[in-house]
Amino acid sequence: MIRRTLPTVFALLFAAPLLAAPAGQQTLFNFVRPADVVQVVTNGTDLPQSNAEQTAEGEVLRRVTFTPTAQPSLRLTPQSGAWDWSQSGVMSLRIQSAMDWALTLNVTIQSNDGKTLTSRVDLPAGPAQTLLVPLQAFSPLSQGMRAGPPMPLSVDGQRVLLASSVGELDRKQVVSVTLSMDKPKVAQNILLERFGVQNGDDVIKAAYSSLVDGYGQSNRARWPEKVTSDEQLRSAANREGQQLKGWLAERERNGLDKFGGWTKGPGFDATGFFRTEKHDGRWYLVTPEGHPFYSLGVNTVSASDQQTYVEGREWMFGDLPRDGEPLAAYYGQGDNSVALASNAGRGFNRGRWFDFYGANLQRTYGKPCVQPKEGEPEPPCAEGFDAKRWQTHTLDRLQAWGFNTIGNWSDPALGLNDRVPYTLPLSIVGDYASISTGNDWWGGMPDPFDPRFAMATERAVAIAARDHRDDPWLVGYFADNELAWAGPGDDPKSRYALAYGTLRLTTDVAAKRAFLKQLRDKYRNQQGLSKAWGVDIPTWEQMEDPGFEAPLPNPEHPEIEADLKYFQKVFADTYFKTISDSLKWHAPNHLLLGGRFAVSTPEAVASCAQYCDVLSFNFYTLQPRDGYDFDQLKALDKPVLITEFNFGSRDRGPFWGGVTEVAKEEDRGPAYANFIRQAVNEPSIVGVHWFQYLDQPVTGRLLDGENGHFGLVGITDVPFQGFVESVRKSNLQAIELLGKAAEKAKVDAQQKAAKGIDHDDSGGKGRSGSAGSGAAGHAGGHSGNGH
Repeated sequence: MIRRTLPTVFALLFAAPLLAAPAGQQTLFNFVRPADVVQVVTNGTDLPQSNAEQTAEGEVLRRVTFTPTAQPSLRLTPQSGAWDWSQSGVMSLRIQSAMDWALTLNVTIQSNDGKTLTSRVDLPAGPAQTLLVPLQAFSPLSQGMRAGPPMPLSVDGQRVLLASSVGELDRKQVVSVTLSMDKPKVAQNILLERFGVQNGDDVIKAAYSSLVDGYGQSNRARWPEKVTSDEQLRSAANREGQQLKGWLAERERNGLDKFGGWTKGPGFDATGFFRTEKHDGRWYLVTPEGHPFYSLGVNTVSASDQQTYVEGREWMFGDLPRDGEPLAAYYGQGDNSVALASNAGRGFNRGRWFDFYGANLQRTYGKPCVQPKEGEPEPPCAEGFDAKRWQTHTLDRLQAWGFNTIGNWSDPALGLNDRVPYTLPLSIVGDYASISTGNDWWGGMPDPFDPRFAMATERAVAIAARDHRDDPWLVGYFADNELAWAGPGDDPKSRYALAYGTLRLTTDVAAKRAFLKQLRDKYRNQQGLSKAWGVDIPTWEQMEDPGFEAPLPNPEHPEIEADLKYFQKVFADTYFKTISDSLKWHAPNHLLLGGRFAVSTPEAVASCAQYCDVLSFNFYTLQPRDGYDFDQLKALDKPVLITEFNFGSRDRGPFWGGVTEVAKEEDRGPAYANFIRQAVNEPSIVGVHWFQYLDQPVTGRLLDGENGHFGLVGITDVPFQGFVESVRKSNLQAIELLGKAAEKAKVDAQQKAAKGIDHDDSGGKGRSGSAGSGAAGHAGGHSGNGH
């Protein structure tokens, strides 16, 4: 480590005046005019003694170079003792990237008791700004939303970058502040001036104040579809209506059956319900009329899922309706303060909410109330939300845009119009036990050995199938969504997190008893298990105790991994078989569409293939093959449905671009087109479903605060025209691509037949397809961003 203490004065001072510190800021150290009050320690960084420089904006700053080492850092400490920051809210640092690109900077603040507060700062290119790091854990989630407003912002004429922070700190005993970078490939430069502390309440208030206008749109940006008046809403609706008529007329000439099946493709038996079949080495969904069906779907097509909490943060909204006004009908009450990982650290997650989408539908389609003449009764006021009109308009959109499937979490009434095939979720809820894998974004894994799980499954399937048993428009049912089959990592503890988590529980849990029975049946006693696992287990009762920790797999004792793997296989088999058996009884005509994996294990995927008709995955990747090893999936020989994917940006209002974020709105269409093209070219993929229909609220949805722009339609019910046109073009081309892929599959099959190679055209509607044993999954996924 190299230690350098800066001299009292610089040899070089510029004539340009230094920018005054903001009101209320306590400056502890100035890199341009240093004093012996702070020690500066460099490690892999270069801080020349006389290198102050003037920026294009006239500020005088000091250059620091982070060299390409493992973790170059610059550490600030008091000359003696510790800093008392108990009366301050944020650490402040005047800073600028000296590069032509954004930099990522780590800030670590430590107190005398060893506690640390950390912040990962995305430092944009451009003029200097004041970086503010809150001295107590702070994030946009604490303000009720997944991502915060764009930074930097202007406060009192200065650029301010408000960062997030995590951890804990004794603010009375602060002993160091460290700036660092992670493994820069080339030298990176920043410019620094004042370092200090200040009260941060006013800045936080300024950053989040008046975020949203009266239409639910961000006040922090402008874009082509942004609405400024009710008249603009109505005009946009009229223009769109004419466009949809033309597009729907074109659709009638596209050679589709009434379910959206491809009438010019291979012919299959018409069974009256959707099913799967493999033909010429390629898997297909088949319509009730016997035609190939490539499922192009949209998730969350609903008018009742766009509310956002306003209680306690009314200052974030510029124009909420007053009580008694017509739009006040779109207020409601909710409580999403559940103890789930998806909700951890979130503020403003209960109380009064407002539905901007519903209010905008009222503005667009509602009729003003007619004032009665004197002595006449008051006429009824037209409802702004006409459910039937909304359903018809929405289905027109989906069909005009080339979609043919209503995806998960959509308004069930849409499927009853006999226009677009639909899917349904199975909501298996009960008081059965659950197992934590450490990746419990939506909760722990259901214990399928618990008799109460079978009862809950039977009840859920019976309710779901009650009104749909003979509906040919229903494609099938999903077995839950994004369950935590593995832990958050690639290490053995994550790979086998379900087995480890089960053994830590008490024997009151059925899964623990099932695992212990498996081990006792194999090893008979603790001596046999101790030898196989290479550990000392004095008594069998020790394994029954809560908190038992199984050893890690190792080459010397291969039975450890074999036992963990076998338990996870039996667990997954029991889970999927329970659902499959119930669905066979209550809904024998419809498909079981898999578990919508985000996190998976090979055992879970293989069991899903064995008991379900379709394997389903949520892929937040640029192309399907980035989401899973399809060469391994090939061994399972099952059709695959991609049940979630999207591409978002941050230039249309909502502050989050999603997991697969692109740079700008214009990039979303090409990304969609590429994904569709890659999916159609994969013989096992039978469809892809976009997430989601509408943008999420700027200030976060009720469920977990997600606030992403990845919708086809904005909160104003105005479509993103450029993106929609691109999506429509890609969807219509999918049929052409499917035709080429089918022809290629046919030629390949003929060539294999000529060579005497069996290409296995097994298929059909059954739920008993055999699962291969060589599949390998991944313990990845996006459950941290899940839906």
